[in-house]
Amino acid sequence: MKKIAVLTSGSDAPGMNAAIRAVVRRGIFSGLEVYGVRNGFRGLVEGDLISMDLGSVGDIIHRGGTILQNDYCENFQTVEVQKKALRQLKEVGIEGLIVIGGNGAIKGAEMLSIQGYPTVCIPGTIDNDVPGTDYTIGFDTAVNTAVEAIDKIRNTASSHDRTYVIEVMGRHAGDIALWTGIGVGAESLIIPEAEYDIEDIIARIKHGYKRGKTHSIIVVAEGVRKGIGTEMGKMIQEKTGFDTKVTILGHLQRGGAPSAYDRMISSQMGAKAVDLLNEDKKGVMVGVQNGQLIYRPLEELMEDQHVINLEIYHLARSLSI
Repeated sequence: MKKIAVLTSGSDAPGMNAAIRAVVRRGIFSGLEVYGVRNGFRGLVEGDLISMDLGSVGDIIHRGGTILQNDYCENFQTVEVQKKALRQLKEVGIEGLIVIGGNGAIKGAEMLSIQGYPTVCIPGTIDNDVPGTDYTIGFDTAVNTAVEAIDKIRNTASSHDRTYVIEVMGRHAGDIALWTGIGVGAESLIIPEAEYDIEDIIARIKHGYKRGKTHSIIVVAEGVRKGIGTEMGKMIQEKTGFDTKVTILGHLQRGGAPSAYDRMISSQMGAKAVDLLNEDKKGVMVGVQNGQLIYRPLEELMEDQHVINLEIYHLARSLSI
C-alpha cells in the first residue's frame, strides 16, 4: 500500500482534527502518501481530494471541528454512487480509506468494504453511541463542556432559589446526560434508556428544599423525546410552584478545544487505523475497551447496539438523595 485517504463524516466532534493529524503523520512516517477527502462522503463522490503533508496538519491538534469539513450524502446507500466514489479513489491510486465519524459514517464505510475496498473506521461522535467501543472521539470534551456550563448555571440557580432543567445532547443515547449529571451532582437524571417517574422527581425536589437546599438541577437527554426539556420545566413549575427555568445547551457541546483525553485517544486511534491498513486488516473499526485499543469487524458492529452503563444511573440516584 502506497497511498491512503482520510475523511470525516456526519456531525463534527472535538478531537477529529487530532485524529486527522495522527493519520497523516503516522502515514508519512510509514512511507505512505496521504490524501484528505473534503466534505465527507459527498466530497468523496465528487472527487474532492487533496494531498496532505506534515505542514497541512500542523497546529490543529487543539482545534475543535474538522479541517476536512463534514457533509452528508443522502444517496450514498446506492451501489451506483458507491462505485462512483471508488472510481474517484482508484483514479488517484488510493488503496485504503480511513473514515472518522459516527454510526452513519461507519455504515458508509461498511458499504465500501462490502464492495471489496479496504476501509478502517474511527468512531467520532459526542453522543458516545457507537457499539463496540467504550468511548468515541468528542464525548469527553462534550461532557466537560456541559459540566462547565451547568456549574455556571448553578451559581444563578442558588442566588435566586430556582430549579433548573438542563437539556443536553444525545439523540439516541443518554451517555452525555448520565456523565454530566454525575459530574454536577444533579438531583435527577432523565435518559432514554431508563423509565422516569415525574412524581418521584417532584418529591426529590421538594425533599431538597425541605432540608434547606436553595436550588435543584435536573439533567435531561434530548433523546428522550423532542421538547422534553421545555415540557419537563413546565410540569415541575406547575406541580411545585417553584421558579423553574429551562436551558438547552445545544450545539455548544459540539464545539471548543478537545480535552486532553480526546487528544490522546484520537491520536492513538488515528495511528492505529494506519497500522491496520498497513497490516492488511480491513473492514474494521478501531475502538477502546477496558482502557485498551481494540478493533472489530464492521459487519459485527452493525448487528450490535450501544448499551449504556445503568450502574452509573443507579449510582446517580443514590448520590442525589
